Amino acid sequence: MDKIEASRRLVNVFRQYGYEGATLSRISKATGLGRASLYHHFPNGKQGMAEAVLEYVNQWFNETVLNPLRVGGEPLERIQAMNSSLKQFYNCGQDACLLAVFSLGESDDLFHKQVSQALNAWIDSLAQVLQEAGLSETQARQRAEDAVMQIQGALVLTRGLNSTLPFERVLQELPNRLLQII
Repeated sequence: MDKIEASRRLVNVFRQYGYEGATLSRISKATGLGRASLYHHFPNGKQGMAEAVLEYVNQWFNETVLNPLRVGGEPLERIQAMNSSLKQFYNCGQDACLLAVFSLGESDDLFHKQVSQALNAWIDSLAQVLQEAGLSETQARQRAEDAVMQIQGALVLTRGLNSTLPFERVLQELPNRLLQII
């Protein structure tokens, strides 16, 4: 198993248990690798594993969620493509957001810069689409931030209520809410 495959397998460990709860026992079980093999792939230990997971997830997020926003086309189509990718990325809202997970506790101190960069890339990409749709720079930025807040809040609500309906509703209503010209 290579480092990329190991990182892919670690995503759910960190999503489910957070940084503090991702023990070597859980990590080993998820990857099928013993301690020596884990340290071979990740010499910096659990922090290196978490960094690799963030890198893997950010790359996937960039390719599947942000690139549809950056590629030409009508703003509505681009936002719908983002939503479709978000639905897949978050398993219809059932999977926790790793950015949220890594912004809590000890992991916030370790990964704040990466989390901030990822969120800003998402907000910036969405705001650019909204500016192209005719919103001012300030309006576009505010609506993009609001959209990310709504999506993140829907993820929490979906998991807390054990129902995908809040997440699905937010994604369904989001394009019209974002593109509504005031």
